[in-house]
Amino acid sequence: MTLPLLSLLGLVVATALAGCATPSGPRATANLMPTTGNSTMGSVRFVQVGARTVVNGEVRGLRPGAEHGFHVHEKGDCSSGDGMSTGGHFNPTGSPHGNHDRGMQHAGDLPSLKADAAGVATFSFESPTIRVGNGVTDIIGKGLIVHRDADDYTTQPTGNAGPRLACAVIVRS
Repeated sequence: MTLPLLSLLGLVVATALAGCATPSGPRATANLMPTTGNSTMGSVRFVQVGARTVVNGEVRGLRPGAEHGFHVHEKGDCSSGDGMSTGGHFNPTGSPHGNHDRGMQHAGDLPSLKADAAGVATFSFESPTIRVGNGVTDIIGKGLIVHRDADDYTTQPTGNAGPRLACAVIVRS
């Protein structure tokens, strides 16, 4: 092999290995369980990496091909059966409800989940609005909710995302 080809091969291998690196920092998990009468469940992982939190996971039992609201809620309490015991969206800064990707939003406003044809949403994103383990936007002990409908990102304060399909308490891991 020629030197430029070896250099290119080395760059490809280094890039691939860097992509496989596991982020370090405080971690949390949430095991979503269905609310009464629903079958939605899944697992979500949170890792603090500098000023951003990496969020990834998989949720099953969603309406195929549909979007579903996804929010951190203020209370880590799934005892009510319908998920309402988690309270409203986690909003320690008093911001208006909005789109996670632009403008002002609650700390707990996460991107909507998009289910595939089998009703499974696999996702990975970064959030600048939540923290794991410290600060006013710390999510440890908060609730995590998957909603039936898409978040419209405008209706205050909920996004009109409908009933709660699954609930979890976010715990340090």
